[in-house]
Amino acid sequence: MPIVDILPFFLAWIRNPRRIAAVTPSGARVAALMTQEINAQTGPVIELGPGTGSFTYSILDRGVSENNLTLVEFSADFVQLLRKRFPQARVLRMDAARIGDLSLFENAPVGSVVSGLGFRSMPPHQVAAILGGAFKYLRSDGAFYQITYGPRCPVPASVLDQLGLHAAHIGRTIWNLPPASVYRISRRHARS
Repeated sequence: MPIVDILPFFLAWIRNPRRIAAVTPSGARVAALMTQEINAQTGPVIELGPGTGSFTYSILDRGVSENNLTLVEFSADFVQLLRKRFPQARVLRMDAARIGDLSLFENAPVGSVVSGLGFRSMPPHQVAAILGGAFKYLRSDGAFYQITYGPRCPVPASVLDQLGLHAAHIGRTIWNLPPASVYRISRRHARS
């Protein structure tokens, strides 16, 4: 995480704490945890709420090509920054709850979705819209990776049931501000 990202991220959080999930950008350890199952063979990756790009850098370090990234960000300030940092990625300024309304991928199904969104501060119908939209693009064995700063999965069980999904805790790190956990969300029929 570039040190210069801390102040703009913190100011964005102050302006709208319900839209920005944490007070600082995610650190290298949680970024590594979020992307540990992603590699060059994953194929296209969607990142929801990339902010300043902490997870984006880690996705690239895992071998995913920049032109295989679609970054969905609501904040105009972050969108400008992302377009400068990742000029070959597709950067979309939009509400992630509307992702299912688009036709983003036709012949290249997405292998992973990485989400830095603050699900714990969203109503269940919004979480369902985001997950439903993301799974529209994910191939059958694809996974959705979600960070949380709380003690359990941030997706309500009712939403998981409604969408036929399963959440598995894949790790936690105390070396983040605040400490964070990561969940892998997948289709129930895709579980091993």
